[in-house]
Amino acid sequence: MKFQPTYFALLALACQPLLAQPHDVVIYGGTCAAVTAAVQVKKMGKSVIIISPDQHLGGLSSGGLGFTDTGNKAVIGGLARDFYHRIYLHYQKPESWKQQKQSEYGNKGQGTPAMDGENRTMWIFEPSVAEKVFEDYVKEFGIEVVRDEWLDREKGVKKEGDRLVSISTISGKTYEGNMFLDATYEGDLMDAAGCDYHVGREANSVYGEEHNGIQVGVLHHRHHFGAVKDKISPYQVPGDPKSGVLPRVSADDPGKFGEGDKRVQAYCFRSCYTNVPENRIPFPKPDGYDASQYEILLRVLNTGWSEFFEKFDPIPNFKTDTNNHGPFSFDNIGMNYDYPEASYEKRREIIAEHRRYQQGLLWFVANDPRVPAKVQNELREWGLPKDEFTDNGNWSHQLYIREARRMIGHYVMTENELRKKKPTPESVGMGSYTIDSHNVQRYITPEGYVQNEGDIGVSTNGPYEIAYGALLPKKGQGSNLLVPVAMSASHIAYGSIRMEPVFMILGQSAATAAVLALEGALAVQNLPYAKLRQVLLKDGQILEYSGPKSTRGVDAKQLKGIVLDDTQAKVTGHWQESAAAKSYLGDGYSHDGNSKDGQSSLRFEPKLEKPSKYRLQLAAPPNSNRATNAAVEVQHLGGVKKLQIDLRSGQEAGGVHWIDLGDYECGNDTAITISNAGANGYIVVDGVRWLPLD
Repeated sequence: MKFQPTYFALLALACQPLLAQPHDVVIYGGTCAAVTAAVQVKKMGKSVIIISPDQHLGGLSSGGLGFTDTGNKAVIGGLARDFYHRIYLHYQKPESWKQQKQSEYGNKGQGTPAMDGENRTMWIFEPSVAEKVFEDYVKEFGIEVVRDEWLDREKGVKKEGDRLVSISTISGKTYEGNMFLDATYEGDLMDAAGCDYHVGREANSVYGEEHNGIQVGVLHHRHHFGAVKDKISPYQVPGDPKSGVLPRVSADDPGKFGEGDKRVQAYCFRSCYTNVPENRIPFPKPDGYDASQYEILLRVLNTGWSEFFEKFDPIPNFKTDTNNHGPFSFDNIGMNYDYPEASYEKRREIIAEHRRYQQGLLWFVANDPRVPAKVQNELREWGLPKDEFTDNGNWSHQLYIREARRMIGHYVMTENELRKKKPTPESVGMGSYTIDSHNVQRYITPEGYVQNEGDIGVSTNGPYEIAYGALLPKKGQGSNLLVPVAMSASHIAYGSIRMEPVFMILGQSAATAAVLALEGALAVQNLPYAKLRQVLLKDGQILEYSGPKSTRGVDAKQLKGIVLDDTQAKVTGHWQESAAAKSYLGDGYSHDGNSKDGQSSLRFEPKLEKPSKYRLQLAAPPNSNRATNAAVEVQHLGGVKKLQIDLRSGQEAGGVHWIDLGDYECGNDTAITISNAGANGYIVVDGVRWLPLD
């Protein structure tokens, strides 16, 4: 039989991967950064396609994180601000308030109002509303999107030299492009393209940092067992190591302070709940439920710990964005180490385990008869909303990937840039949120008790710039690739950069650079910054901040007396910053890292107009891990008085926790010095005050 040539042509075609029409820019990922990047490309007149492994666009912004982590909102510009403007417009419509009146909602957000009428932005929202905004962008700008398409991570990236030519998915489809963006949380395209990256925590010595690496002995937020009045045993039979270790506790050596490791900060679902009966579905009992997984939580609750509902943050229509809070909560500590580099199948298993853990925790608290009745009865008033995540059992479709791979790129952002110890070159956007890492491991202390490790909260002391080079691979690894999400940063710097508004900002900036490099036939590493900067500013991006300093805490100038913040002290030795307490002066407070070495002190010297009688006070946020014998010296007209101060004592007034040091006649040489000599716990100093008594 003689075959026709057309048969062979068809046969050859059938054996080839399906080739889509080439695009100027190909974006892999379905996150908020992917959408803002695509919008920017279209606004600049180029063709673009989003290859999304997800069915739903928006990542975590549409996946439950509606109580936006913003920091200083003044540095959120461009398309990111437009997103929150569109959220605002939605909630101006009466029909948007289905279970709640707008007047009933209140206006509480992350330190500033949720709804900013003056600037026509809203920062708190329901997941379904965010997803609608992202889908509206797609329709309005005619963005081509393919969904449920997964990069072939083994052989799906074709390169010519250092330039990407096409990417292929495991379904056999191929997408050619001139420029590529990796907008995934995981950095899958960046990895498949051969870029350098890191997983886990670098040692402090790698980049000359203070807060990277293993953090044994550091307790910043209240997400540790020091926040519980009784110490908790990690053993099946309390106090008996021979009985075996309870689930969700590691018996491994946690490592040494400051050293690097491959562990990853904990993930959770930012789950959405409601207490409206007609919109509420009872928390489901997950398949494979095992009550023994929550024995540690039961022991915590039985101490009288009362903060279970602390992070049921309100979003419109009587719903919540629920986050982790406390020593044993929704963060699934230690169960995600393999996720960043795992196969798709293994990742699905890890995601399923996180869902089972979190839903099981809710079922346990709501139904186990051993749970204190007050907590149990209150949780039974909550459930899953019928009108959210309707195609996923009313549960979020996006696990909170707080950190996975991080590129080691053209420039690496570290805490030194964020804390202004080093200048940042070539800004393409700004961040401002506290440097924030969630816990990384739950271990057994040498004394035989359970403790968490890795939780960090350090102030950036105002907004900071993000370098263009942090979006770029090293030269030779990808001349037409930009990475705005799994970007180049150390673990601890990424702890602040990783906020959703920042990803939107960086997505827009990366897209702008991609188009300009394409138009100039340049490698992205060779794009003149001056040209990029000009376009970014024209499009509303904020690249520097020179406005009034925004403080998340109490403004010292508004308080009575002469108040000196901890940043105004003369410093001896090593002090760390934190902003984990509920209230404080300025942007945070100082602590000695529990070093107990007698080498660290803070000295406050005010300028008094004339000698007078004052009540002297020390500001220090209390916690159970504070020293009860802090060494304080008061220099006054009568000499020097040495005191031992209980930093767990004092009273709150005006949003600051004050401890009285006594009444003194003071002149120009007055001073207060606090040291960690002989301390039996953390020395924590927020500031001091001279309160006139005459």
